[in-house]
Amino acid sequence: MATTTHPVFNDETEALQVAEAFAGGVRGKTILITGVNRGGIGFSTAQAFVSQSPLCLIVTGRNPAKTKEAITALRAEYPDVNYRSLQVDLSIQQSVRDAAAEVVSWADVPTIDIVVNSAGVMCIQERTLSKDGIELHFATNHLGHWLLTCLIMPKLIKATESKPKGATRIVNVTSASPQVSGMRWSDMNFEKKNKDLPAEEQPNYDWFKMCGCPDIEDATYVPLDGYNRSKVANVLFGIAATKRLFDKYGILSVSVHPGVIETELGRNMSAKDLEAFAELRKSIFKLKTLGAGASTSLVAALDPKLAQGVGQSKNDSENWGCYLENCQISGNAHSLAVSAKESEKLWHISEKLVGQAFAW
Repeated sequence: MATTTHPVFNDETEALQVAEAFAGGVRGKTILITGVNRGGIGFSTAQAFVSQSPLCLIVTGRNPAKTKEAITALRAEYPDVNYRSLQVDLSIQQSVRDAAAEVVSWADVPTIDIVVNSAGVMCIQERTLSKDGIELHFATNHLGHWLLTCLIMPKLIKATESKPKGATRIVNVTSASPQVSGMRWSDMNFEKKNKDLPAEEQPNYDWFKMCGCPDIEDATYVPLDGYNRSKVANVLFGIAATKRLFDKYGILSVSVHPGVIETELGRNMSAKDLEAFAELRKSIFKLKTLGAGASTSLVAALDPKLAQGVGQSKNDSENWGCYLENCQISGNAHSLAVSAKESEKLWHISEKLVGQAFAW
């Protein structure tokens, strides 16, 4: 069964501490991180990795100016790392394909050892479809990351040739959403009223009420629910990826809840939502620093013990270590968010939505 090397790591552990503890797993590696903007956990994650001298850091973002700003700040502190920038709008499949093709074409970057899918959008106020006709949270937070990772997979597979099993990793940054939600299979674009969904797909009404969203039975789209479903997909993506890649190549994929951190992620939230979350922070949520928010991603990417016992469970629930929080394996996920059966369903739907099947 998977465990962690440092059970003393917790919600106050900083990412730099984790990087120092697993420095040997960083040196000489090539790492790709999505959503690296100053003031976000993607930047803190990058900062921790480059503190331990990786060979190359690939910094991706939608806004080239923000990506350049992040690289400039990182280089000022850690000048000896090779930095590469990659522009990609994860909500647009063609943009993802173009970015992946660029990465694959880099002859001087033959391998990628670690991918951290950290970018995200949250609480888009009006139901919005992407250019490809997919609900925008799902298109950005899940499908864009899934497609990018699949398209650059040859470079991850190449990295495994000289590495111990489980050293090559895919880390998906999720949230607390998998603790209270499953997928919305019958209505992924939010066109039906919540009360008309199958019982197992309906939102957790008590949880939404606590978050300041009461009486949503007759609603079709609730911004926080759009976010929740996409973050459940992050976990299911990791389970299905590990099934396909761990035994054959030694590639491990896990997902992490970073905690509650003050970042730009909430920029789309309404004043009402922000007020409700402010109250929750007083009573339930404990705010983390940016470094503490990034620390669980570092554990997920580097701790060798997480690769022990993977896939040995015979149960449908594959929570062998696929969902982490506060730098440790979490048992708090909803059963449908860590289900092998649900993960397979998501994988096949994702292939259908992009019009491409992947087999390696």
